[in-house]
Amino acid sequence: MIDAHVHVLAKESAEFPRLITDQTPADFEAPVEQLLADMESAGFEQANLIQSGGSEIEHHRYLQHCLKTYPDRFRGIGRIADPQHPEQQMDHLAETGGIVGFRLSHIGGPRDPLTPMDVRSFSSYPIWKHAAAKDYVIWLFPKAAENHCIPFLMEAFPELTVVYNHMAFCPADGLADSMGDTKAELPIPPETRYNTMGLYQYPNVCVVLSGQYSFSRQAYPYTDLGPWHNNLLRTFKADHLLWGTDSPWILPEPGYGRSALLIDELMPGVSPTDRALIMGGTAEIRLFRR
Repeated sequence: MIDAHVHVLAKESAEFPRLITDQTPADFEAPVEQLLADMESAGFEQANLIQSGGSEIEHHRYLQHCLKTYPDRFRGIGRIADPQHPEQQMDHLAETGGIVGFRLSHIGGPRDPLTPMDVRSFSSYPIWKHAAAKDYVIWLFPKAAENHCIPFLMEAFPELTVVYNHMAFCPADGLADSMGDTKAELPIPPETRYNTMGLYQYPNVCVVLSGQYSFSRQAYPYTDLGPWHNNLLRTFKADHLLWGTDSPWILPEPGYGRSALLIDELMPGVSPTDRALIMGGTAEIRLFRR
């Protein structure tokens, strides 16, 4: 079993500098040791660590520390400081070990879907181009106003592995950078499904089933999201779905263990084979590359 979407953070320090926000003040921490204990109690052997705390190279020090200390347990997703000239940073972070992809929320394409689309004019185009050249994963949480640009990028780079975060919900401006324990208050199912669901035709587009606490309008087990989970399963199939708890934001409520059991609440009819893919098999292939 692999938890495909978690965050780790150290307290801000000279050893582990990071961005300080209202959500993650300087003394906030989500240490890897706590994550490992939670994983063990819930039956997860491995996890994918998503960079939090800034996009500069030095902000990745704690993520890199975790990846180097536990190379068999984790893979990592980094962030990019300069989308116009990302190549050096992407390669530096990947070559130090364990980072297999990069988180992206700003596409930089036309917001009018009827505008002629030239992906080379998108501000994020250099990231996509270099990711395709180096076989890096694009970890995607696009703004709703830019989601219509993604199919054009997939046409340009069909070989790229692209993973939609958080059940393929696409946030409004500002929310993409401040998820945490934020309530998104978006329609269920998301209105952006009209330019997302057709992406099943690309063999390397996947979706992480995570963030239910933020998008549901109900308490745990978030049953209003059940039909959407099953819609994603029918459309993308289990070998393109990954499970993620989004720890540590779920630790206060409902807790790590109960988050790991959500698949049985929201997808009670899933077959054992499909369940095994969603809970680890897909991540093993797409992230751990085995």
